[in-house]
Amino acid sequence: MEVTFLGTSGAIPTTKRNPSSIFLRREGDRFLFDVGEGTQRQMMRFSTGFDISTIFLTHLHGDHILGLPGLLQTLDFNERTKPLEICTPAGTGTDVDQFLTASGTDPDYPVRIRELTSGDVGLEHDEYTIQAFETEHRTRSLGYALVEAERKGRFDRERALELGVPEGPMFGRLHEGNSVELTDGTVIHPDQVVGDPRPGRRVVYTGDTRPTDRTISIASDADLLIHDAMFAQDRVDRARQTGHSTAEEAATVAHRADVKQLALTHVSSRYAGDTSQLLREASEIFDDQVFLPDDGRTISVLYPEQITTDD
Repeated sequence: MEVTFLGTSGAIPTTKRNPSSIFLRREGDRFLFDVGEGTQRQMMRFSTGFDISTIFLTHLHGDHILGLPGLLQTLDFNERTKPLEICTPAGTGTDVDQFLTASGTDPDYPVRIRELTSGDVGLEHDEYTIQAFETEHRTRSLGYALVEAERKGRFDRERALELGVPEGPMFGRLHEGNSVELTDGTVIHPDQVVGDPRPGRRVVYTGDTRPTDRTISIASDADLLIHDAMFAQDRVDRARQTGHSTAEEAATVAHRADVKQLALTHVSSRYAGDTSQLLREASEIFDDQVFLPDDGRTISVLYPEQITTDD
């Protein structure tokens, strides 16, 4: 699983940071979270490709959606035929439709606009779901969590051979959870050769929000939390007034949720020349597990056992 930060700026872009957009690739599936102005150019610049199946909008402020018409038109020019689904907070579907209509966006491929409320599953797959959760901004808003299902436990090949299980189909049946009978009548059960189920990965994106208990709950033990961190702590009053978070508040959420990594995003243009204050304030709470990505940075979200192996 890989996450590419296409846009990490706040409402005003800078020469180095585009407005909000996150690209997520999980094996062959590709998703886009928010589509700030210029997102399609960022996709070209950072080579993500355009083969996305679903767009998830956190809310309809301009810095999160102004890139939508251009992207959909480009997909049309590229002769896309596959349907595209746009998920958006409940009560905003008509606004998205009117926005696209006003911009002359009427692609030949099917576009489905789907409204979600907190707790709704925006996408359901055998191996994962993408779930919406409530956030606290100045308008209807949602965050999104990609949550993988538990994986099978590790198959202990050496133990299976010791128990007399021949290599071949019986290995697969045991790993699938079925008991097998050997030629001498001995029955081998899955729990003798298969370890405990292993957790899947969890990636959480808040969009614009104040720190909330709901975010802490859904981000519990997440592998990656991407959290609004628009201001430094000396502007916490401004953060409250505008429905945003400070870097310190984002780090506090990450600490309470016991996440593995925290990415700070939606950074105010006032820090265009130097973001060190934001990173320093967050690091004082969340140590070295926090980072403030530049546009174009791609990170791999690993399984726990991969991290242990790499270390």
